[in-house]
Amino acid sequence: MAAPKKGRGSSGGQGRPGRALALILIAMVALTGGMFLSGHTTPRLGIDLAGGTSITLKAKSQPGKPDAINETNMNTAVSIIERRVNGLGVSEAEVQTQGASNIIVNIPKGTNSKQAREQVGTTAQLYFRPVLTVTGGQPTPEGSASPSASGSGEPSATPSAKASDPETASDSKTTPSASATTQGRAVTDALKQDATPTPSASTSGGSDAPAATETPDAATAALEKKFTALDCTDKKARAAAGDGVKPTDPTVACSSEGDAKYLLGPAEVSGTDVDDAKAQFDQQRGIWLVSMEFTDKGSKKFQTITKKLSAQQSPQNQFAISLDGEVVSAPQVNETLSGSAEISGSFTQQSAEDLANVLSYGALPLSFSEDTVTTVTAALGGEQLEAGLIAGAIGLALVVIYLVAYYRGLAFIALLSLLASGILTYTIMALLGPAIGFALNLPAVCGAIVAIGITADSFIVYFERIRDEIREGRTLRPAVERAWPRARRTILVSDFVSFLAAAVLFLVTVGKVQGFAFTLGLTTLLDVVVVFLFTKPVMTLMGRTKFFASGNPWSGLDPTRLGAKPPLRRSRRVNARTDHPKEA
Repeated sequence: MAAPKKGRGSSGGQGRPGRALALILIAMVALTGGMFLSGHTTPRLGIDLAGGTSITLKAKSQPGKPDAINETNMNTAVSIIERRVNGLGVSEAEVQTQGASNIIVNIPKGTNSKQAREQVGTTAQLYFRPVLTVTGGQPTPEGSASPSASGSGEPSATPSAKASDPETASDSKTTPSASATTQGRAVTDALKQDATPTPSASTSGGSDAPAATETPDAATAALEKKFTALDCTDKKARAAAGDGVKPTDPTVACSSEGDAKYLLGPAEVSGTDVDDAKAQFDQQRGIWLVSMEFTDKGSKKFQTITKKLSAQQSPQNQFAISLDGEVVSAPQVNETLSGSAEISGSFTQQSAEDLANVLSYGALPLSFSEDTVTTVTAALGGEQLEAGLIAGAIGLALVVIYLVAYYRGLAFIALLSLLASGILTYTIMALLGPAIGFALNLPAVCGAIVAIGITADSFIVYFERIRDEIREGRTLRPAVERAWPRARRTILVSDFVSFLAAAVLFLVTVGKVQGFAFTLGLTTLLDVVVVFLFTKPVMTLMGRTKFFASGNPWSGLDPTRLGAKPPLRRSRRVNARTDHPKEA
């Protein structure tokens, strides 16, 4: 009496299959409920299915740094761009290198895709430079009068709560000189008054750059010429004003609006000294601003420069906040400050958030230009998806036909298991979209279709083990339990190999192929869950029904059709009885 009890306990708990079924049904209900409550009832789609924008960024060579375009800097740029785009909430943006100098950014269609496009190639080189002199934004030809500087639209910055009023800062520009010659003398005087500038061969870019053997006077003359000739109303000239200039050298720069041009001293504080940046709305002034917190080292630098500037006369008491070579703000400093700074002025909410985002995630190690921008429509992807779904439906139909024709009643259990696997897969994919940014692309759909075969293979392994036990002469209930340990080992080994392949593929590939690997790995894990918590318990319950237990010809477990052997014990008894008379 004790032996059957022990056998039942070792058979996998055939008397309590309801517990496993209850567990997986609760999980299915919870996932489905969470999907509807979260409002994400469909999986998030990738760029090939939803459409979007594909941007090719080309790294630009930098003067004096012939080896700057290398694998390390390119990978760093990819990481920073990816964090910037994800910081805006853009779903499933793909950022990857192409060749030695290109970066491909795929941004799916969404609320913030346009905003993300404006930031992906922004270098975000931030410097705090002292202002030496400032004039109007237009060039000043020899002998002509220069226009007045317009400061009405320039954003101002308030380094801290004790800094000067922004309106005062915006009106602090000096009246422009009457001619280019006068402007040149102003540049010379400003450079002489400032003790820190050390002009070098990299003072300016382009054809006006002084040679490496130039004297300081020649470098100053070249800087004077560039300053007077600079046309800040020209967008290209404004963007290229500070190209190739080292942070330790003086430079020229334009305001963001192009209404003023600056002669700036060497950078005293850089963007790497900023610990955090946030966009905030100032309720008292009714404006958007960007607040920055400095690192300990940056705070000391900021304190040193503000102490120096507060003792100067206008405009030398201003510091310019230069972002990618353009002055976004140039406030006055009237006292020593440290710890934090605020960039405020004519910001909108979006522009303030953009600036805070790029400052938070750091500057790109390289400069990039947009090589190509392509709008990707969902039409082609939709057609491919439709073709893929049709192929998947045909494959599923063939699997069902095979199961029904070969396994008959057992096909019902297989179909229920496929349905359970499909529900789990769909709900998890829908929830992973907002949770980790997972997006369903065409390769991922292929991975889900391949998983149908993996799942069906697990059922077939188990069914065949049961049929083998019946062929050995056992009845259905013990056959179900005796077949499970053997089938379980085979299923686990098969799924482990499949999952290992998916994991390796996910780690060594990038882009869309990772979608295929992720889906394949996910569905492989779900196959194990479904087989253990659904297929096995359902098979145990079905084995207790008269239809399956009696070996109905349509059950797929008919001993006669399977060629079952007579029971082993009965065969031995018959032989014993026939041999006894001969011995007598």
